[in-house]
Amino acid sequence: MRPQARALQDNANLGIGLMLLAWLFFSFVDTSVKWLLILGAHAFQLAFMRYVGHFVISTALVARGGQGWSRFGTSHFWLVLLRAFLLVSATVLNFIALKYVPLTITASIMFSSPIILCALSGPLLGEKVGPWRWFAILLGFIGVMVVIRPFGETFHWAALLNVYNAFSLAFYSILTRRLSGVVATETMQFYMGLLGTVLLLPIAIYTWVPMDTTFALIVMIGLGFWGWLGHELLTRAHVYATANTLMPYTYSFLIYLTISSYLVFAHIPDKFTLIGAAIIILSGLIIWKRAEIRGTQT
Repeated sequence: MRPQARALQDNANLGIGLMLLAWLFFSFVDTSVKWLLILGAHAFQLAFMRYVGHFVISTALVARGGQGWSRFGTSHFWLVLLRAFLLVSATVLNFIALKYVPLTITASIMFSSPIILCALSGPLLGEKVGPWRWFAILLGFIGVMVVIRPFGETFHWAALLNVYNAFSLAFYSILTRRLSGVVATETMQFYMGLLGTVLLLPIAIYTWVPMDTTFALIVMIGLGFWGWLGHELLTRAHVYATANTLMPYTYSFLIYLTISSYLVFAHIPDKFTLIGAAIIILSGLIIWKRAEIRGTQT
């Protein structure tokens, strides 16, 4: 292998490794939240802790080069805030859903967001969506229905909160595309932490439940660090590898949560959750492959 080709491959491998680590830390967040909810913590208090930690770390990083307003300012202020609100609202509803719904179900529904993004890319981004991708969108919808089972005995209303999350994350991805390269990553991280902290502080104070053990308190404080680190690793992964290279590895999140569900909660996903998740993953991979083919043809 030529030195240049070897260097590119090494960079891609590094990007993949960072992506796998990013989703590992995201799985820490969801698993820890569900465990803390079982102990009696409130979803709004945990969402606040998730973002106040993020805010402290992001502020310190942005302020390294000085604390003037220019370090925190952006000409796309309202779009940055809207992007932050989409993620904050999805986080809150995800934490509420985690109290009632298994980790594997919330994650499976969340991974329909690339499918929704594909469906919206035509009217919102002006991208052409061909028959293969429309087939994948329909397939993904079927997969979500299999996971949720809206007319079955096991249906829980909290699963619908994750449907909102999937749409919210799709719009979040669209705004991230638009702002990428225009607004610094540190700035977007800062406003995400700021908005989450400001919006959730009064509700967190009202609903606050003290933790009975030091370990539970440490886990709750760790939510912000794990969330921030996951986003940081995710961003850095895209420096070393293309989005098309990294996309399939996002599904490692489902593997991580399946393992943690068994180890921490002794929960094994039923066959319908596994079938629905497999359909959603297949749908996402079809969309990814078609995007890769289109990229090589341009």
